[in-house]
Amino acid sequence: MVRKIAERGDAIPALAEIFREHGFAGASLSEITKRTGLGKGSLYHFFPNGKEEMAQAVLDDVAGWFETNVFMPLRESEDPAAGIDQMFKAVIRFFHSGRRVCLVGTFALDDTRDRFASEIQSYFAVWTRVLAAALKRRGFDTRAARETAEDVVAGIQGALVLARAHDDSALFTRAMKRLHQRTKGVHRDRP
Repeated sequence: MVRKIAERGDAIPALAEIFREHGFAGASLSEITKRTGLGKGSLYHFFPNGKEEMAQAVLDDVAGWFETNVFMPLRESEDPAAGIDQMFKAVIRFFHSGRRVCLVGTFALDDTRDRFASEIQSYFAVWTRVLAAALKRRGFDTRAARETAEDVVAGIQGALVLARAHDDSALFTRAMKRLHQRTKGVHRDRP
């Protein structure tokens, strides 16, 4: 059932799912009109620059969600462990326990990356940086915090792919538990 779309923001969830399922290149205008229930005129009214503007709006929406639900708790939580716990809970919720692919990751894997390079790089760089900072506040030395943050973000992305490949969301859940456990070790600065 197509959701009633009265304004631009109402179209973004449907557009996000279309881009997740078909990628940028595979998201045809006919699929977009069918899934959003909007005619071409309405789509171009909301998104005058077409599919590229639609994808940009979706990327902005994902960035906003991650800023509020993942990055801010990592940055601002007085207890870094609580911020990291919040990150894992939010990631599990956002990716529907591994049943939803990462749109930004999908865009990073094909020639779409070049169109949205800044947004894609920022998403992963900010995530890694704020997680590393939280790990450092938790007691990890600088190098271990950076490496663990890189491993965790890469592990989340890999777990999404593996869970999807095996059609097994439990695989994602198990990986999240192992990755979360990695964030609990304490590493001191070396001389």
